[in-house]
Amino acid sequence: MPDANRLGLLTATVLLAFALTRLLPSSEFNLEFQFPGFFFILPLNLTTAMTMLTAGLTATGMDWLLRGHPSLKGRATYQWWLLPTLTTFVIGVPLSILPNGAPWWIGFAISGTLLFFIFLAEYIVVDAGAPYYALSVAGLTAISYTLFFIFSAALRSSDARLFLILPALFITASLASLRILHLRIGGRWEFAWALGIGLVCIQLAAGLHYWPLSPVQFGLMLTGPLYALSNLAINLDENIPMRRAMLVTAIIAAVSWGLAVLF
Repeated sequence: MPDANRLGLLTATVLLAFALTRLLPSSEFNLEFQFPGFFFILPLNLTTAMTMLTAGLTATGMDWLLRGHPSLKGRATYQWWLLPTLTTFVIGVPLSILPNGAPWWIGFAISGTLLFFIFLAEYIVVDAGAPYYALSVAGLTAISYTLFFIFSAALRSSDARLFLILPALFITASLASLRILHLRIGGRWEFAWALGIGLVCIQLAAGLHYWPLSPVQFGLMLTGPLYALSNLAINLDENIPMRRAMLVTAIIAAVSWGLAVLF
């Protein structure tokens, strides 16, 4: 288990950064580019900059936390701070659009709890022989899918332009699936699968962007394929027959889209 003081300090520091982002006045400005045939405008504000800085703070803090692990033995730590950094970036989006008052404080409390358990689980999975290793892997896998759902729903709710949604979803889907597959497939980095899953997700997002969908429906219709394709990669690695693996994948995707229709 990690040092309690380090874990508490890291969680509190990240939450303080989110709180300061909410308290500081933010003025928006645009980066404007003139390209042949169209005019490109990229809106930026203090919240965007603070979210990026907070993600960097999380990566640095996670590295600092991991340095106290007795089983690290000088190994690089990037694989264990990948998901915490992504989590900080993702939860910054819904926190920035939630209204002041009780909704924001509830989101803030949930974010702090989520970050705490991610820091704890990532520390535990450094050692495959740890007593809570299997539980931590399952928790990190579930959190990865949940983060992608929250992020896609928040982007839908924010009414962002499609040229901003697609890169953000591609990066998030690719990194989430990359970490999931790394945890579930013998510690290998499946970059081809991760990039392919990311491409499928943004192709679906591009079409669904113009449908009259609620944020929950949009999130479910993207998270279902992400889960199904990740599960397909895991099943094929376990030498499950292609027909059976494809059937399970199709069922998962159909259930997610069915839930989206019900909502």
